[in-house]
Amino acid sequence: MATAAAASRVAVSAPVFGSDGGARSSGIKGNNNVSFGSKSWVGGTLAWESSCSVRPRRASKVLCMSVQQASRSKVSVAPLHLESAKEPPLNTYKPKEPFTATIVSVESLVGPKAPGETCHIVIDHGGNVPYWEGQSYGVIPPGENPKKPGAPQNVRLYSIASTRYGDNFDGRTGSLCVRRAVYYDPETGKEDPSKNGVCSNFLCNSKPGDKIQLTGPSGKIMLLPEEDPNATHIMIATGTGVAPFRGYLRRMFMEDVPNYRFGGLAWLFLGVANSDSLLYDEEFTSYLKQYPDNFRYDKALSREQKNRSGGKMYVQDKIEEYSDEIFKLLDGGAHIYFCGLKGMMPGIQDTLKKVAERRGESWDQKLAQLKKNKQWHVEVY
Repeated sequence: MATAAAASRVAVSAPVFGSDGGARSSGIKGNNNVSFGSKSWVGGTLAWESSCSVRPRRASKVLCMSVQQASRSKVSVAPLHLESAKEPPLNTYKPKEPFTATIVSVESLVGPKAPGETCHIVIDHGGNVPYWEGQSYGVIPPGENPKKPGAPQNVRLYSIASTRYGDNFDGRTGSLCVRRAVYYDPETGKEDPSKNGVCSNFLCNSKPGDKIQLTGPSGKIMLLPEEDPNATHIMIATGTGVAPFRGYLRRMFMEDVPNYRFGGLAWLFLGVANSDSLLYDEEFTSYLKQYPDNFRYDKALSREQKNRSGGKMYVQDKIEEYSDEIFKLLDGGAHIYFCGLKGMMPGIQDTLKKVAERRGESWDQKLAQLKKNKQWHVEVY
């Protein structure tokens, strides 16, 4: 890792999502040699600048995911046969016969003022559990199922936070973005480890080299439609729900994918508690600088910002702020995606209904049409 004062060649340590959160760093030398894990690109493929500040592991393992591209050059990816499948891989590994993968890295994505820890977890599957952007992995934590003595734990699903090539761009890893689920007794205010999330804590406590039981990949609803490379994609996330969108955006703006040259508009709305809770923020900000005509990025920080009524700023408030634009884009065929806690949807639906009525439209009819046109994509947990 590099400190804030250092700008040297750095091996990437990449982080992730699931229903329960990681970080990555990158760097360059003057000769434009870039190292990602054990892989390097030399000469003008990339020009990235890194500045990371490393904190103690528990407080915030890595408070940086610096990906400031100095040029529009993209990263070469392999193996390209991952582009040839006509259908997404589904349930290659099932709960009764999971794949044993290996933890590569676990990094904190958040700062010390974030209300809870979110980790980026890179998993080495050796190319054996391929997936597409927008799919999920299942994780079986160690131990016995408390409701079925003698049986393994149930599978927990986590949206994958990387492209099919993984954070090392070689098709051998997948990344998850995992929020550590911690339970505090409402009376004492103290943590009760016996009620903490089993799988999220297992993942966030993992060390490089640890083994993990994977199932999947699963899911088709959040697959990125690529038939039209100039389409508009509106992405609305709360917390770790940003995971699939990180995969989309890396595919659009970071990777050199021969058969997908994105020229449309990607618009990300991300809702979190405060600035320290932002996930992959430097990565997204770099796209904003490099592709201002193709990427928009709006943040709703509920504990730092106020909405028009003076209340807390949530993603639905941002949607209302840009509602005319969003509705025009939807009328023009834009895809809209929602990912995060299921509690996000009622507020968003109410806002969209209110906006539609203000425009003299029936939201129910509009929603039915969006679903019929396959423009509406929802994955909440």
